[in-house]
Amino acid sequence: MEETIAPIRKKESPLGQAKTPIPLTKIVKDGEERTATKVAEFDRVMGGGIVNGSITLVGGDPGIGKSTLLLQIGYKIALQNKKILYVSGEESAKQLKMRAERLGASCDGLEILPENDLGLILAVLDKTKYDIVVVDSIQTAYTQELESAPGSVSQIRECAYHLINFAKASGTSFFLVGHVTKEGAIAGPRVLEHMVDTVLYFEGERSHTYRILRSVKNRFGSTNELGIFQMTEQGLSEVKNPSQAFLSERRKGSPGSVVVCSIEGTRPLLLELQALVAPSTFGMPQRICSGVDNRRVSILLAILEKRGKMNLSKYDVFVNLAGGVKTEEPALDLGIIAAVASSFQDKPIDADTVVIGEVGLNGEIRTVNQMERRIKEAEKLGFKRCVLSLGNLSEIRGRFSIQLVGAREIGEAFNELFIQKGRRSETQGK
Repeated sequence: MEETIAPIRKKESPLGQAKTPIPLTKIVKDGEERTATKVAEFDRVMGGGIVNGSITLVGGDPGIGKSTLLLQIGYKIALQNKKILYVSGEESAKQLKMRAERLGASCDGLEILPENDLGLILAVLDKTKYDIVVVDSIQTAYTQELESAPGSVSQIRECAYHLINFAKASGTSFFLVGHVTKEGAIAGPRVLEHMVDTVLYFEGERSHTYRILRSVKNRFGSTNELGIFQMTEQGLSEVKNPSQAFLSERRKGSPGSVVVCSIEGTRPLLLELQALVAPSTFGMPQRICSGVDNRRVSILLAILEKRGKMNLSKYDVFVNLAGGVKTEEPALDLGIIAAVASSFQDKPIDADTVVIGEVGLNGEIRTVNQMERRIKEAEKLGFKRCVLSLGNLSEIRGRFSIQLVGAREIGEAFNELFIQKGRRSETQGK
C-alpha cells in the first residue's frame, strides 16, 4: 500500500546556535532520578524504577493485559502525589473508568484523555505538567503534518519523534503501548525500538494465569530481566516466589518430567520441563516444542540418538516448558535430553533432583554460568540433589548442603537421574 506524505518544511539552524563539543571528562553528570512504582516486579524490570524523562515502549499480544498493567502502575504512582495522564486512542473515558473501578485503581491524580491527534495531545501537555504520560497506543496516534493513515510507518515514526523530543525537554516520562505482528514483533518501523530508552514485552498465553514482563532493551538497567504477574479478577498481582509458583502443579514421579533452572536477568527460575515420546502415526515424525527453541531440541535429539543409542526416528517428540515461560538458555540442554529419555524409557526421574548443564555435540556436559545462584534457588525450595557438569562441581565444591552430582557425559547423568541406587559419580555430601 502506497503512502502519500505531505512535504514538511525544513528548519535550518543558524550557525550561531550550533553546539560546541565538550570533552567527556568535563561533562557534569546529574543524579539519575527515578520514580519507584512500589510494584516490586515492575521496578525490577525497569532497573529500580522509572527514570525521569525516559521513553518506554511496551509491546504484547492483544488482550494480554498491557493496558491493565499500565493503568495499575499509573494508579500506584498517582498515590505518591504524582500527576499521571493516560492518553487513550482505543477506549473511551467511560470504558477506562469501568476498568479502573474493577481494578480498584481510581483516584484524582490519574487523568484520562481520549485523543488520537498528536497536536492536541501536545497542547494538553504544554498546558499542564504531568510526571508520567501513557499513550495507548502509538499506532493510533497521528499528526496532521502527514497525510498518511494512523498506524503507517511514517506516522508512527513521526509521532514517536515528537513525543521523545518533548520527554527529553520537559523531564516527563512516557510509556508507549505498541501492537505486535503475527511474528510477535512490535508493529511499525524497527527504528522505533532504537529511538526509545526501554523496550518491554508483556508475554503469556490467555489460557495461562501467569504473565511475564520481559525487558529486551534498557538504557538504565540490565536487559533480559523478568517480572512475573498473575492475572486475577482484580487485575494483575505480583508473584513473589515465581519458582514455587511454576512448580506448584508438578506431578512428582511422572516419566518425562524434570526440574531445570534458568537464569533470566538476575533471577534464577526453577521450572518444570516436560517431554512426551509417542509412536508416530505419520510418515514424518513430529517435533513440537513450547517455551524452548525448536532447532535446539532437534540438535539434542540427534545427540540422544547418536550418543545415547536411542532410536527416536519412528516417534513423535513433544517438549513443553510448563507455565508459559520462554527461554533459549543452553543450561536447559541436559534437562531436555533427560526428560526425553525418561519418557522414551518410561522411567521417572528423581523428583528431588534439579538438572543443570549444557550438552555438546559429543554428548559431553559443559559448564554453565552463575551456577551458585541456581543451586541456592534449588536449595531454598527444598531440593536434595543437583546433577551438573564436573567442571561446575570443581568450582563450587563444599559451599552448599545440597548434594551435588557431577557428570562428564549424558550416560553418567542418566545413571544418576533414573533412581538407580548404589551407583554414584563424584558427589558432594549432603
